Amino acid sequence: MGPPGPRVLAGFAPHEEAAPPKFECTPESREREMKDQVLVTYATKRGATAEIAEKIGEVLRQAGLPTDVLPVDRVRDLTAYKAVVLGSAVYIGRWRKPAAAFLKSNEGALAERPVWLFSSGPTGEGDQEAFGDGRRLPEALQPIADRIRPRDIAVFHGRLDLKKLNPLERWMVNNVKSPVGDFRDWEAITSWAASIAAALKQGSPA
Repeated sequence: MGPPGPRVLAGFAPHEEAAPPKFECTPESREREMKDQVLVTYATKRGATAEIAEKIGEVLRQAGLPTDVLPVDRVRDLTAYKAVVLGSAVYIGRWRKPAAAFLKSNEGALAERPVWLFSSGPTGEGDQEAFGDGRRLPEALQPIADRIRPRDIAVFHGRLDLKKLNPLERWMVNNVKSPVGDFRDWEAITSWAASIAAALKQGSPA
């Protein structure tokens, strides 16, 4: 005789491997996955834009919003963030390549969240003209922004420090007579960040 088979007690079925649960990805489930954190992410050339991002993050935290401030190359997943503020330094009328790539590769996720965009770069006083023709984004990125529909797009004055430029960059600055110095308007930056905090806390657009 062969070995006895497994005993089956009355009223009990033999043990079976439970099937894995099925998860349905719906807009409601995606919303539940989003936590209360805000992401401020940026691409900088010589640190001035990073300092603007840090100030925005500081204002959001002071308003009671948990906020991460990270360069774009350190952001791996947007699932944990309920809102995103994305900024870039402007160089020769263009966003930094990492920021432009971030906007393009995360278009779908950004379209599902409140998003604010900012640029930093124009120096001097007066209007913050960075891209010409009154545009607030590089022309190549505008179609993506149109699909994402950011709550607001800001352009802030930047900083130009000759000591941090290479010889070619110094020649270019002198040739076009670009204003040199730190022209960042911290009051305007703080006010813009406060408007983001108010919109997120009220759950309505800025």
